[in-house]
Amino acid sequence: MLTLTPELLLRAYAAGVFPMAESAESTELLWFDPPWRGILPLDGFHVPRRLRRTMRQTPFEVRIDSDFPAVMQACGAPAPGRESTWINAEILEAYTALHRLGHAHSVECWQSGTLVGGLYGVALGGAFFGESMFSRTSDASKVALVHLVARLRAGGYRLLDTQFVTRHLTQFGATEIPRHRYRVQLAAAVRAEATFYPALGEDDLVAALLQSTTQTS
Repeated sequence: MLTLTPELLLRAYAAGVFPMAESAESTELLWFDPPWRGILPLDGFHVPRRLRRTMRQTPFEVRIDSDFPAVMQACGAPAPGRESTWINAEILEAYTALHRLGHAHSVECWQSGTLVGGLYGVALGGAFFGESMFSRTSDASKVALVHLVARLRAGGYRLLDTQFVTRHLTQFGATEIPRHRYRVQLAAAVRAEATFYPALGEDDLVAALLQSTTQTS
């Protein structure tokens, strides 16, 4: 059985393949290469009108990479409607190691010193692979996603891979493309240069995004 190392993960993502466990308790990993791939076009990102109002109220302190392991653990914790997740101990360890190497990042929403929502994913060249998100209070994961997209656009990223398309993501413009088209986009994206830490501050990043994107109801 292959040991899940940062090097193996990067090779897999560059080839369009990603791992998941059957459950948090499982010791077996499954590898996926879906015939249809979910992506969130960075130039076609939509922000719902109600979420724009929420963001103007700035209910959260948004931090980047301040507690990556805590975000992964929260994403892997049982929640209503999601009693079992695919993040097991091996995945947690491997992606945390990938984070230490600068290839995995978290966007976090904090409230009164408590982590209440966020997301994490893998960065490779100009591609970002969204892995999972969580929310312990209303709109926290959505706000984190808006901050992620603002950062990716400003940093020169070309691809935001969501793996699958969920109802939650369709409101932001997520769509599915066939595997062969995905691989073309992936190959170009991983060769591109990008930075997860653009020069603009967090508020300026989001303001620029909201000014340039359409809003949906």
